[in-house]
Amino acid sequence: MNYQYEILQNDEAYCGFLKVNRYRLRHELFMGGESEELIRERLEGLRAASVLLYDPKLDRVVLVEQFRIGAVGLEPAPWMLEIVGGFVPDNESDESVARREAVEEANCPVGRLERICEFVVSPGISVDRIALFCGEVDASHAGGVHGLDHEGEDIRVVVMDADEAIGELYDGRANSTSITIALQWLALNRTVLRERWQSSDTKG
Repeated sequence: MNYQYEILQNDEAYCGFLKVNRYRLRHELFMGGESEELIRERLEGLRAASVLLYDPKLDRVVLVEQFRIGAVGLEPAPWMLEIVGGFVPDNESDESVARREAVEEANCPVGRLERICEFVVSPGISVDRIALFCGEVDASHAGGVHGLDHEGEDIRVVVMDADEAIGELYDGRANSTSITIALQWLALNRTVLRERWQSSDTKG
């Protein structure tokens, strides 16, 4: 199999806060030959950066809580516990967005920034990709409600001990993609990360 596909037609189906295109296409089949003509709709132009804010000295994470339309009807209260993040415009880097969003959403300037990974969020319907980071912050004075008024943001800062935050995985409130991957990564890498960052402080 050569993983071949053919786009027969690509039309804009909707353009608002989100952009949706409708595709007609065929693709090669694993058992040979090609598929029938398929129609698929896809969310376009989505790319984001998210950052887990972590204080290696206090061993605490800074999370945010905000209303999410996608949770309406699925959760008793559609306010999600998340890590900081935002869309990446064409003229800005992933790293820059991670640092900017940390200040806008949590009022936390980021020091060292460690790239965790990049992943596709929902490839069945979207091009959305997220660049995921861990950012060094001082959590000692973190708190309050932040966000940009002109974007309708109402974002509450939630500070947790790292163990408490990791405990929110699976059966708790850490139940969306970025926070799940970020806290799993922290659980695996926290000891090494703290040693590396604290060692850099000592050398500096």
